[in-house]
Amino acid sequence: MFSLQKLTNLGRSIALQNIKCTASIHTTTVCSKVQAGRYRITPRRDRPLTYEMAYPPHSIAHHKSWNSWNTSTMLDGQRPSQTAIEDLFIRKFMTGTWHSLIVSEVIIKRQHNMIRIAAIVRQAISARKMYFLSSYTEELLSYWVQCPVTLELQTVADKKDVVFKYI
Repeated sequence: MFSLQKLTNLGRSIALQNIKCTASIHTTTVCSKVQAGRYRITPRRDRPLTYEMAYPPHSIAHHKSWNSWNTSTMLDGQRPSQTAIEDLFIRKFMTGTWHSLIVSEVIIKRQHNMIRIAAIVRQAISARKMYFLSSYTEELLSYWVQCPVTLELQTVADKKDVVFKYI
């Protein structure tokens, strides 16, 4: 004879099997969109892009170069996390010190114990102020990162001179 408890246990196991069968089927669309680092096309195509911004991220090392040159991310490299934080700090300090004057990406090159920083700057201030800002930046950064820092600046007359294309 079947008892009531065995019948309810049998009913539960059948119900659980049905739930497992329906829950194991999962159908969704594949989301393989790659949108990071890409700029949307504006309706009037009036957004200016520099050479660094014009190429998508997957074309780094083919059409454009890296923004940070260092060997700390190689196998057994020294202090990779500190180097990344220092690069971020250098970029923030440069954009804050040279407020609205830097018109390109800040390129950081590390060679042995020396850091070289390259950027394109507008000629919106006098030469005396530009010399002051460059020496100020070199002195403070070399004090903070504890190694010699050299700025390699190029100047352009207008921000539109570095526009590669409009999207």
